[in-house]
Amino acid sequence: MTRLRTLSFTIVLGAALAAGAAAAQEGPDLIFRKSTDFKLLTPNDKLATYVVDDPLLDGVACAYTAHEKGGVAGMFGVAEQTSEVSLACNQYGPIKPRAGKENEKFSQGDLMISERRSLLWKQMHIARGCDTRRNMLVYMIYSDKLIEGSPENSTAVVPIQPWGGAAAAQCKDWVR
Repeated sequence: MTRLRTLSFTIVLGAALAAGAAAAQEGPDLIFRKSTDFKLLTPNDKLATYVVDDPLLDGVACAYTAHEKGGVAGMFGVAEQTSEVSLACNQYGPIKPRAGKENEKFSQGDLMISERRSLLWKQMHIARGCDTRRNMLVYMIYSDKLIEGSPENSTAVVPIQPWGGAAAAQCKDWVR
């Protein structure tokens, strides 16, 4: 019976790691990593900077930096990552709904992306909102955990500017 449980756990663990690897291929673009803590025989702790495009709106990208634990747990992909992350978002072109998503609207605080920060329990999220009075997109990055969440967060604002001679879009048109 013990061998069966060990085999079952190994299969579940392998499936979870494979799913995490597949999700990572579709996720944000890694820009660079910098080591922060030397480990002799295992990977170092690192800060990793990623960029992700808003999946609903063209012309906006967010960069975030997150801690990636090294050591034995980090080497096998089972380390629980810390909650500290920083976020910066910017307009890099005309802001408009992505092709095929012209009729989609979002609610205040809808999730833009989610990413696992531990094998099972912890996730990092980027949520999106719209300040209709100032015509700004507002992004917040935070992490949560099934049992005990974290108040660690960061916020970025993207004022919607005119681009290429066209009038500035209005984020109120995209909010439910």
